[in-house]
Amino acid sequence: MMATHTLQVSGLGFVLGNDVNTDIHCSNKYLPGKDAAYVAQHAFEQLSPELAAHVGANGGGILVAGHHFGINSSREQATHVLHAMKIRAVVAKSFGRQFFRNAINNGLPVFECDTDQILAGQTINIDFGTGELIAAGQRIQQAHRLPSEILAILSLGGLIPFLKKYPDWKFA
Repeated sequence: MMATHTLQVSGLGFVLGNDVNTDIHCSNKYLPGKDAAYVAQHAFEQLSPELAAHVGANGGGILVAGHHFGINSSREQATHVLHAMKIRAVVAKSFGRQFFRNAINNGLPVFECDTDQILAGQTINIDFGTGELIAAGQRIQQAHRLPSEILAILSLGGLIPFLKKYPDWKFA
């Protein structure tokens, strides 16, 4: 039997726009032979040259985007780069489905909701168990709760740690 898992994340919000694809936040220009920490220094530089440094100076945070975050390639390194940036979660109106699954499999919390009311620099609190997002002290969104298995995968740091803890787990 699997234990009940909860997941709450908080951090400073860094706002991006629509259609932020994995090639923008994890440029192939920096990938060959480089580790995630190096690539993270250049993350999003086509979109916002100062973003990686700003996120780093604030000890990480939560990325907020519009529609289609993580579209295009299925580049798994994209989630590793976000971990290296100390991104605690990504909140977006919609995600590329491969990115969404890669994020969960690699223990990066993702939250789909309307992001229009979230402003850059606001403190964001997300309770993935209840589906509630609070920005600057105001409840912004009540979204669908994530299934308990997904919460468990995220709270344990990804699919591999989950399967190590629950080797006999099967889809219900």
